[in-house]
Amino acid sequence: MRSHWVAGFAVAVLGFSAGVCAKVSEAEAERLGNELTPIGAERAGNSSGTIPAWTGGLETPPADWGPGQIEVNPFPEDEPLFVITADNLDLYRDRLTDGHIRMLKQYGPEFVMPVYQTRRTAAFPQDVYEESRDNALSAELLSNGNGVRDAIMTSPFPIPENGLQVIWNHILRYRGEELSFRSSSATPQVNGSYNQVVNEYDYFFAYSRRGADLADIDNKIFYLKTDTIAPSNLAGTITLVHETLDQIRSPRLAWRYDSGTRRLRRSPNLAYETDLPNSSSLRSVDQKDMYNGAPNQYDWELNGKREMYVPYNAYKLHDEEVEPDDVIRPQHINQQLARYELHRVWVVEARLRTGISHIYSRRVFYVDEDSWQILASEEYDSAGELWRVSEAHNISYYGEPVFWTTMEMTYDLKAQRYYIDGLDDGFQAYDFSPGFRGNEFSASAARRAARR
Repeated sequence: MRSHWVAGFAVAVLGFSAGVCAKVSEAEAERLGNELTPIGAERAGNSSGTIPAWTGGLETPPADWGPGQIEVNPFPEDEPLFVITADNLDLYRDRLTDGHIRMLKQYGPEFVMPVYQTRRTAAFPQDVYEESRDNALSAELLSNGNGVRDAIMTSPFPIPENGLQVIWNHILRYRGEELSFRSSSATPQVNGSYNQVVNEYDYFFAYSRRGADLADIDNKIFYLKTDTIAPSNLAGTITLVHETLDQIRSPRLAWRYDSGTRRLRRSPNLAYETDLPNSSSLRSVDQKDMYNGAPNQYDWELNGKREMYVPYNAYKLHDEEVEPDDVIRPQHINQQLARYELHRVWVVEARLRTGISHIYSRRVFYVDEDSWQILASEEYDSAGELWRVSEAHNISYYGEPVFWTTMEMTYDLKAQRYYIDGLDDGFQAYDFSPGFRGNEFSASAARRAARR
């Protein structure tokens, strides 16, 4: 069941009842599943054939994969079609992000971009496709983008009209109902030396729970608990986050348990430009998952759709045989393990609103049409200079049909260092059915878990 009371309270309080963005017509929605894919991408390939038609994505796992195993590469025979370097980038400039052009120039010849055959692997469960169509008919964006109403489970705007709708599609994209996994992050020094921080992540996606209605989710997108495993001086640190759908009406709730003080405390500043914990000030909190949180600090502009070389199908980086030492290099990752493909992406530009303070004055996002996943972004400093470049290397998971990151990194062009998350050091496969209950993510439950 749907309820017309989701973030709608903000309309009444803030006086924006006349400013919502309209849902699409029945005729427009009929395009979904026809010339558009069920989540709104162009089903057809491009005129040159370098982008194929979407034919359902990677719906069946490879025969040599079994439940509980780490995903194997479904395209082991693929070899690069060509490699973009600092020397030949002008041949491909029109299909490169400004961030990648800068990376090629600044870090060449070591930084290269191997380009492979385009594989449109993104696939989701059938009921996600059905909810996508229902969302198209009912979802509305509140004035100033402070919330979304009348949407559930997946991206609310499969046929977007503006940049804010595209960003909300990323924020609310389907990532399963729950998930538990372990991974490590690092912030390598300029010479490549690094230490790992290992975290266990537990997600409970209230917004995407099957059978839930909008009243049930209590304005929540998801609950997240992270437990730091290593190094020893950080082990036992717990962070709990309740991510809200309308963060202006009900801001994100966050708590942090410090094993040194043995107390669970509210963390009201875990948002926006605050340094992401354990990132050596190389990444802000709102860069986690490429972009998260309330979008109210920026004015958003949709700059259309482009064909671009972007990270995609990163099964080499995800391979269980690949260790952190294989990935990490000075100033950037081992690009021989990266895979780029030509895909159509929505280009969204965010400019800091007048009177708002944030370390990034301008941001540009490149959003995959097939999944609503941000694949790459650029972050500009207060003087308007390109400061950081971020990438999300993604795969289609097999335990649950979702297209999501396996590894993210933010490159700081000034410090010539980077933050990387998603390193695998012999960890188990992602568990998309750990059997969580919502009450396991309360502050009192986190407090009890910390004391054990």
